[in-house]
This record gives sequence, structure tokens and C-alpha cells, in this order.
Amino acid sequence: MSDLFEKFGRTFPTGTVLFREGDPGEEMYVIQTGRVQLTRRVRGREAHLATLPPGEFFGEMAIVNNRPRSATAIVTDEAQLLVIDGRTFEAMVRGNAEIALRFIKKLAARLAQANSQVEVLLLQDLNHRVAHHLRHLAETRGSTDGPGVRVAVSVDDIAETVGAKFADVDNCLRGLEQAKLLTREGDAVHIAEVGKLDQFLEFLEMKENFGS
Repeated sequence: MSDLFEKFGRTFPTGTVLFREGDPGEEMYVIQTGRVQLTRRVRGREAHLATLPPGEFFGEMAIVNNRPRSATAIVTDEAQLLVIDGRTFEAMVRGNAEIALRFIKKLAARLAQANSQVEVLLLQDLNHRVAHHLRHLAETRGSTDGPGVRVAVSVDDIAETVGAKFADVDNCLRGLEQAKLLTREGDAVHIAEVGKLDQFLEFLEMKENFGS
């Protein structure tokens, strides 16, 4: 790995904007040290997508499909990154089975996430869509917080995923709060008991299948 860093590595200070949403993409990045935050503009504000740790790679889709960047990448902790152009990336994938496998697994994970979002959008009732999405987030990226689970997600993020207006999602979350299924803490949601949320989802599924 030291040979790779000598050939492709660069050090970026905290606050460096690696690329912005809409920029042309000519390089991908592999994080050796530090962290990189990905954001995207949603309804006029920056929505947090992910904070990537060492070992993650990003930016590869822009050089694979030759499309503009779909997000903005900012270094949040001084980072050592491998910066790899499209031709080098293609040669690496062709010549290294491990790199090719990691790339395939990453694409598979993103496809699973996209399929989950489609599943959410197919649900008719907004309460069902929101609760289903929160349950998925609790399972995939929630952090233990006392007896419950905390999920870092904003109302804007939820609204974008479930395909609804901000105000409607906000009202839905307020109803879930009144039912004591969750509490909101800024751009985060605390689910008191995941089991109770599961029971609520079962009720909504029965209601959707058999009517009120």
C-alpha cells in the first residue's frame, strides 16, 4: 500500500472540497487516513449523505458512467487519499481480482439501498412509508442510545426518500412522537423501542391490505 500511496497518494487538509455536485468527474478516491463527508443539495440546503472512514472509496461512478458528480465531497479530518483517474482504475479492475470484487460489492450494496427506496415509494400510506424508512435506517445505520436507537437523519432527507413534501413528513413525525414511538433531536431521530415500531408497521400493513 505504501507503493500505491507513493504513486497515487496526496494529502488534503481539513476543509478541502474535493469536488462539488455537478462537477465533471475524472478521478476516484480511496481513503487511507482521515474522513470525507458527502453532501447533496436538497430543496435549497445541504443534506448529509455519509461520512466515509479509512478504507472506503468514492467518486468512482462519475468516471465509470461519465456523468457529473452526484454529490459534494469535503475533507472533514486531514486525509491521505489515493487519487486514481479513469484509465488507471480500469487497469486496476482488469488486473486485480480483489479490487474488482470490492467494487462489485460496493455496487451491490448501493443497488440494495436503491431497491429499498423503491420499496418505500411503493407503499401507499405516508405513515407507512416514513415508519418503514425509519425502521430500515435503524437497522442499517442506527447507533445504540440507551434502550433505543438513534438515527442521524433530517426531515428533508426523509421527505426526499419517501417522495413527500417536507410539511407532510413533519406532520407524520409529529404524530409518531405523540404516539411515543420516537423523539426528534435536531437532525436526528431517537426510536425508543424498535419492537414497538415493528408492531406499528404490522398494524399499518394489515390496514393497507384489508382496509380500515
